[in-house]
Amino acid sequence: MKIVQLTIDNREHYRQYDQETPWFGTAPEALLQGFAELPEVEVHVVSCTQQPMKSPAKLAENIYFHSLLVPKLGWLRTGYQGCIRAVRKKVRELQPDIVHGQGTERDAALGAVFSGFPNVVTIHGNMASIARHLQARPGSYLWIAGHLENFTLPRTAGVFCNSAYTESVVRPRNRRTWRVPNAVRKVFFAASPVPRPPTSQPRLINIGVISPHKRQVELLSFFKRLHQKGFPGTLDFIGTCSPNDSYCARFLENIQEAQEAGYARYLGPFSLEALVAEIDRSDACIHVASQESFGLVVAEVLARNLKLFASFVGGIPDIAQGADGAELIACDDWEALEARLDNWIQQGCPKPISAAPLMAERYHPHRIALRHLEIYREVIEK
Repeated sequence: MKIVQLTIDNREHYRQYDQETPWFGTAPEALLQGFAELPEVEVHVVSCTQQPMKSPAKLAENIYFHSLLVPKLGWLRTGYQGCIRAVRKKVRELQPDIVHGQGTERDAALGAVFSGFPNVVTIHGNMASIARHLQARPGSYLWIAGHLENFTLPRTAGVFCNSAYTESVVRPRNRRTWRVPNAVRKVFFAASPVPRPPTSQPRLINIGVISPHKRQVELLSFFKRLHQKGFPGTLDFIGTCSPNDSYCARFLENIQEAQEAGYARYLGPFSLEALVAEIDRSDACIHVASQESFGLVVAEVLARNLKLFASFVGGIPDIAQGADGAELIACDDWEALEARLDNWIQQGCPKPISAAPLMAERYHPHRIALRHLEIYREVIEK
């Protein structure tokens, strides 16, 4: 089977045009790791870029990479018309059995539905729902992305939904859906270190891009109140933060006070290996997002047997169901979160011991890649 995967090359997204190795979103990256273990498939990853870059011809023995140069005019301001045309031309050359658009955040899903070949789309972030939740300004990126998502979903053969929540918001726009969770990258399933001994001063972490729906500013205010009450632990934030964004600017201003007082720090983004090391030397993760289509970071920390406190929103309940050490709290119920943290500390800050094998059973790349092939065959046959 020949498969085209349309996805965002993060070198383009972060303007890292000097790098010679493409890298992708966490879920597509993990899926490609699964495909690399299936020699019976031939996968072509296609991404658009505004600047020419040196790239490898192959990412694995059976995975090829194609970087398509598209001038700036062909991107968001024209509804990604340049990207759509470039992808359509390349796909015609490749003649795949199926085209898969990874996400509605930018051009991938649009490229799939206009490819002229059997196609499916995966929802990674529910852009229309996020735009409504954040009351996106007309003409803004989120507003446009939400409208393009509404245009795209009815025009594809079916939609991969990574959670029951995502499925519920997609169904009105495309009745043909498959609930397939995101894969977790293989490094999270590597052997775990020796468990840390109990502690009375736990280290907690928050992982994710600093953004309004991840609510790091609100979490920092909550932790400040805990610190004033004598909470013994510390909180470290890990993730990308753009100082040009107003929400990020607020976070950076508030974290300065926290760092001086010693109860919280902003560590910035980490490489994958460094991130796993930070997880392994922590005692718990707090994830208080108000919108979450899946919540991949939840599966990642549980795959490392880390204690979890998270919002009961989006796809997080699907991941946490039956998982040792996962505690979910209603969104905005800060009193309940405080009570759960106090109870955990009184117990000696225990970490789970059986969450990791459950995450491997559900989200290992090989398992998720096989499920994709089943669905591809179903679409091609029909």
